[in-house]
Amino acid sequence: MSESHEVEVDEELEALLGFLRDARGFDFTGYKRSSLGRRIRKRMTDIEVSSYADYRDRLETSADEFSTLFNTILINVTSVFRDPDAWTFLQREVVPELLAESGPGDEIRVWSAGCSSGEEAYSLAIMFAEALGIEETLNRVKIYGTDVDEEALRDARSGLYTAKSLEPLSAELRDKYFEQNGAQYSFRPDLRRKVIFGRHDITRDAPISRLDLLVCRNTLMYFNVEAQTQIIDRYHFALREGGFLFLGKAEMLLNDADRFEVTSMRQRVFRRRPGDSGPPYHPAPVKIRPGVGLESHATTRSRQVRDLLLDSSLTSSVALDSDGTVVMINNHARVQFGLTTNDIGRPFQDLEISYRPVELRSLIEQSGHERRILRVNGVERRIGEDLQYFDILVQPLMGTNGLLVATSISFTDVTVSTQLKTEVKRVREDLETAYEELQSTNEELETTNEELQSSIEELETTNEELQSTNEELETTNEELQSGNEELETMNEELRIRTEELGEARAFLEGVMSSIAAGVVVLDKECKVKSWNRGAVDMWGLRTDEVMDEAFFGLDFGLPTAGLRPFIQQCLDSGKPTEAVVVPAINRIGRAVHCSVVCSPFQGHNGGVVLLMEEGRTEGAE
Repeated sequence: MSESHEVEVDEELEALLGFLRDARGFDFTGYKRSSLGRRIRKRMTDIEVSSYADYRDRLETSADEFSTLFNTILINVTSVFRDPDAWTFLQREVVPELLAESGPGDEIRVWSAGCSSGEEAYSLAIMFAEALGIEETLNRVKIYGTDVDEEALRDARSGLYTAKSLEPLSAELRDKYFEQNGAQYSFRPDLRRKVIFGRHDITRDAPISRLDLLVCRNTLMYFNVEAQTQIIDRYHFALREGGFLFLGKAEMLLNDADRFEVTSMRQRVFRRRPGDSGPPYHPAPVKIRPGVGLESHATTRSRQVRDLLLDSSLTSSVALDSDGTVVMINNHARVQFGLTTNDIGRPFQDLEISYRPVELRSLIEQSGHERRILRVNGVERRIGEDLQYFDILVQPLMGTNGLLVATSISFTDVTVSTQLKTEVKRVREDLETAYEELQSTNEELETTNEELQSSIEELETTNEELQSTNEELETTNEELQSGNEELETMNEELRIRTEELGEARAFLEGVMSSIAAGVVVLDKECKVKSWNRGAVDMWGLRTDEVMDEAFFGLDFGLPTAGLRPFIQQCLDSGKPTEAVVVPAINRIGRAVHCSVVCSPFQGHNGGVVLLMEEGRTEGAE
């Protein structure tokens, strides 16, 4: 393939990914192009589409194709306690330390990111129930399971699994935590209520916070380096100090030693180091006198000055009352988000700003419920081809009686600073590259010890490349595992069909053997296709002697030449003939009258069936 053609294909793929993001809200632009392109091309091959542009046309005309494509891209390979050694380490080393550091009544918050059909989230529930006991687990543990695949989440919420999918569990654990429901098993209802499933995109949505344990296994390997970095930043913010991060066996944190310490490199368990988790600023809630609301008892002039100050603030601000109704939108917010003064008095949930660029309704509810300020940094907002970034502050406004009076939401535009940070990071990387080149030149003039150090650095670089290759291999392995499961299902269906066919064949052979008369089946060329036991007993020829032989060429006591016209008449007309009685000699040499009836064979490729019965014996020779 030429270089220009490769560029054209890459552009078509990027255009298709942009279409999926804009049309259905699924942003796959952070995924590795090698594995992502391979999965999309697999689906294109299945429906015989040759180019990305043609496949986009198919998506625009077929709504059902979206669902099939997402199921192809989102590989849902999971199981209960997958990789038992890693889970054993988690149970024996991590959970006891986590419980020892928490108070007797402290809530334990756990997040299974990329939970697929839920086996991982339920494995966590079983693990904590075994460590704490079911009663204390119900009182203290809260487990969140998230994924972008709605179909997989439906399976997770049902909590129903086959006996085969629960094979990794011992019979004791299966009977303790699952109840048989027909051919399937359902997770016990009391613990099921402690597992909360919801749709969440780890590349775009705000993370769940204050976590003690975050499990994200074999998910990061599908994303490119930039997306992985953003996701790890979110995970660092989500974990409390000392919280644990549990990754898949093909995933590592090679460049985050300053933020995460290694608990077990073999089992991919890391721990968040003490330090700033992101948003450090939490201003105290504003106290408002009861009965006064957002208005003070100042003079009219003071109110006007205050209103002008709020309206002219360079920070976009929106205020809601305790019922969620918009009571204030300043000028910057109206210009920035396309709002008008007519939106004052409307329910906030009816405005686009309530869910775009980030879901604010749940944050507002959480802020009011927990009586604390919430902050979300670096929220991305796309306007055409341009990107904006905001730091969002959700602040509950409390009255002196401690009740929620209003909520203030402010949007600080940090686009310039974010772009500057990106540029600084790029320049720093260029400087680091230049420094490494200079260091490499100096090392050629240094001692053998420094040459050894250079070799060590080269090995570290090779290790990172091997890690990347390992991620690719793990991705391919999961694809193969998914295909193998499909083949196993097909093989089971074929086995059942084979058993049914064998039973039908045995039944037919039993019927043929039970008929006392001789039954012979001929094909259109008058070759023998069936020769039952009655024919063997009558003429003395075994089945293996006559199979696929010409009937009229057989030498036995029946004068077959005299039957040729009747057989040909049956083949031509497709109707049975009347019984024909011919003299014959049976296998013991006795002369008999043989009654022969010829009927058309309705089976594959046609033919005739001859029914032969001995008549009255004329006498012995």
